[in-house]
Formats: sequence, C-alpha cells, structure tokens
Amino acid sequence: MLHINFLAVIVAALASFVLGFLFHGPVSGKLWMKLADIHPTGKEKFADMVPQMIWNLVSNLVTALGLSIVYALASTSPALQGMGVWGGVACGLLVWIGFLVTSSSIEVIWMKRKVALWLFECGCSFVVMAVMGAIVAGM
Repeated sequence: MLHINFLAVIVAALASFVLGFLFHGPVSGKLWMKLADIHPTGKEKFADMVPQMIWNLVSNLVTALGLSIVYALASTSPALQGMGVWGGVACGLLVWIGFLVTSSSIEVIWMKRKVALWLFECGCSFVVMAVMGAIVAGM
C-alpha cells in the first residue's frame, strides 16, 4: 500500500499556488504580461478571477497528489532510497522534464505559442515542481 501524506499534498499545492502568484505578479508579472500580450485596462476585479483561481488550486492539488504517488513509488527504488528531500526534488524535476516541458512544447510546435512565453512558464514550473517535490518528500 502506498503511503500518501495528504497534508503534504495540500501544503505542496498551496506552495505552488503562492509561487504561481509571485511569478505572475510581484516578481515578474510585468515580463509575463509582456510575453503573453496582456494589456491591463485598470478595470480588472479580483472577484472576476476567483473561478480561475479555484480551478488553478484544484489543478495544483491534482499535480501534488500525482507527484506524491510518483514519489511514493520511486522512493522504494534503490536510486532514491534514503535521499529524502533531495529525492523529492529529483522526482519533481524528472516529472517536470519528462511530462510538463514535453507536453507544453506542443503549444509551441503546433499552436504557435511564443517560445519566450513557453520558456518563462517552463522556468516557473521548474521551481514549482522542485519545491513541490521537496515538500512531498520532506513532510
């Protein structure tokens, strides 16, 4: 039976949510808006963003749960055994490169998404997956 720490899943999802806010807001929001061709009108309301924020949090929970399952399976391997937090980071980054980067590259290849925006999002998801992996493994 797999041991999943659901508190770690929730904490990892919340950390992802906060990091996403920071990357797309105070830390590098202006760059992100430029890359995404977003032009604020000044009439945006927080209340209008609540449905997207809820779905974003649900998505983060599913990602954290999936990463927890992958880590639980991988941690039984001699390659990760005893690595703790660093094993979680490694697991998160393997999921990042093997699934997130590759699946999101389809948007650049087929849907003509800007490469710079894709690289920005890949960088954000790199940090998020490393942090989520550390939390999942460390709690």
